[in-house]
Amino acid sequence: MVTLDITMDNLDKEILNEIQWTFPLVPRPYSEMAKKFGISDEEIMKRICVLKDSGVIRQLSAIFDTRKLGYKSALVAMAIEPEKLDSVANQVNKHPGVSHNYERNHEYNLWFTLAVPPGSDLKTEIDKFSKLSGINKVRLLPTIKLFKIGVKLEMVEDKKSDIKPSEEKKKIKDVKFVATEEDKNYIRELQKDIEVIERPFLKSAQKLGMTEEQLLEKAKYYEEIGVMRRFAAILRHREAGFIANGMIVWKVPDERIEQVGATLGSFPQISHCYQRPTYPDWPYNVFSMVHCKSIGDAEEMAKEIQKHVGVDDYKILFSSREFKKTRVEYFVEHEFKVEEPITV
Repeated sequence: MVTLDITMDNLDKEILNEIQWTFPLVPRPYSEMAKKFGISDEEIMKRICVLKDSGVIRQLSAIFDTRKLGYKSALVAMAIEPEKLDSVANQVNKHPGVSHNYERNHEYNLWFTLAVPPGSDLKTEIDKFSKLSGINKVRLLPTIKLFKIGVKLEMVEDKKSDIKPSEEKKKIKDVKFVATEEDKNYIRELQKDIEVIERPFLKSAQKLGMTEEQLLEKAKYYEEIGVMRRFAAILRHREAGFIANGMIVWKVPDERIEQVGATLGSFPQISHCYQRPTYPDWPYNVFSMVHCKSIGDAEEMAKEIQKHVGVDDYKILFSSREFKKTRVEYFVEHEFKVEEPITV
């Protein structure tokens, strides 16, 4: 990808706000968006093309719920000798189930997410990295309870929400879902980055032997039952101006985890919130993510959030480097083997 310099006007930012959360699931989605913004179809497609070419929009696609698809996933923290960090990170990046991989400012200096398909074992996959030198400690941090997931970067300055718990949780139908081979085919298509053309769903529908409307009805059903979180644009945070990626970790008394997690999840500024296990050297059991334009903004935001939840023991771990950021491709797995480290 070639990243271009881009100056976004207010309309660009309004469009980004919209498509991060809502993308019309209709045969001609850009036409519907153009009407909403009072511009021509050509204009909105041109603007979205520029935003994609510049690197601000990473992808326009379905965003699926890993666990609803039968995948197991976890956050993994590693304490790695600093001089070995790059080589270990490079090997971790090669795993197809690793979607996010960051250096963070802590003894545990490498943090990544790992998802494995039905029938696979997380610990077995993590153990594959054990042959790499320089890893002092590994902490597997699977989700015990999910309180929130859904990144929405507020692009328009004067629309920023007050720092208070004001969001309602999205309601979904509680339906047991086990992906059939037909479902897997739909998911493989819907997870692809769609083109900025008049009828972006047509090619996928034809490939699946159905109409656009039939494919889109399937997508809407997946969203109703929570298999698909939403169909939307995923932005590159840094290119969009959000350079401070802060993981706020909280040490919450067991009897308050439910209440604190639910409160944290209702802050518009928090994109992810989970309960995770603790270890003797890692007492933090609730994790929340914020994305800000500066480290100072994130620290101020954490103080405001802290006033609402009343938890004094917390830390913010900022990402100092991004080693990998992509989406897991579901139902297209290949077996992963760690390459033997090269010794000189």
